[in-house]
Amino acid sequence: MAKIFFTDSYVLPLPEGHRFPMSKYALLRARVIDSQIVPFADMWIPHAATDEEILRVHTPDYLTRVVKGELSAKELRKIGFPWSPAMVERSRRSSGATIEACRAALAEGVGINLAGGTHHAFADSGGGYCVFNDSAIAARAMQAEHRAKRIVILDCDVHQGDGTAAIFQDDPTVFTFSIHGATNYPFHKQISDLDIPLPDGADDAFFLEALENGVRRALSLAGAELAIYLAGADPFAEDRFGKMKVSKHGLRLRDQIVFSLCKEARLPVAVSMAGGYAKNILDAVDIHFETVRQAVVFFPSPSGQEGYSG
Repeated sequence: MAKIFFTDSYVLPLPEGHRFPMSKYALLRARVIDSQIVPFADMWIPHAATDEEILRVHTPDYLTRVVKGELSAKELRKIGFPWSPAMVERSRRSSGATIEACRAALAEGVGINLAGGTHHAFADSGGGYCVFNDSAIAARAMQAEHRAKRIVILDCDVHQGDGTAAIFQDDPTVFTFSIHGATNYPFHKQISDLDIPLPDGADDAFFLEALENGVRRALSLAGAELAIYLAGADPFAEDRFGKMKVSKHGLRLRDQIVFSLCKEARLPVAVSMAGGYAKNILDAVDIHFETVRQAVVFFPSPSGQEGYSG
């Protein structure tokens, strides 16, 4: 079964009324455990990403200032979180979870981070609730560990993965794909290897056709050995920040398309949850849980299997 990594034990203290839905992670983990879709033994707290792992992506100055709490007020406003030691620890753990999800995927077909998807973090700055870029850190870790040379990042969050695109803009070994709202945050877009900007109000049919065409093209062009899939819940019609009209059913079909195409290409997949800001937090939990369930359905390899054979 899939290995699942969670970080909600490391809670970021936020002021009352803060817009970030921190509680969704504990709710999601509880839902996964209650469902028994994987044995409890396959639920893991990940390691905290080390300085060495982070510095393959982020600049030494940025890491030092994050760790020491020396970010300026402007930088913290851009990130959207107040600084605390817990912010640093949770950000390290979230990146460690995607590293471990990648290792699990390469061994068994799929690995899942119940958080992550912090794609607005650049090499020298954070933004949009993102401190460290977990996808980039994990991709570099897999290359450094000689587990995968070429990686494709399939970013299906409603917001463009601008930090990820910038980090890998001159690197042909990591292919960045982003399908996102054209008018949504970030308002200054970067250039991914393949961008699919969608109009406000895109519905299931429009979204899914663009998604399938885009993912097919990305996989064809990337020549990758590993996919990192950011399964944002925020294209949902009832998301506070999404501007789209995609239903829960449409997002389930999205997951099925991504997993089906990756499996067809014999490509292991590491999954992160990315954004989800539904007006009712339980809707976001439903969508994230369905992503987890679909991952387990599509990649049912037994735990402990040596290598992934598709």
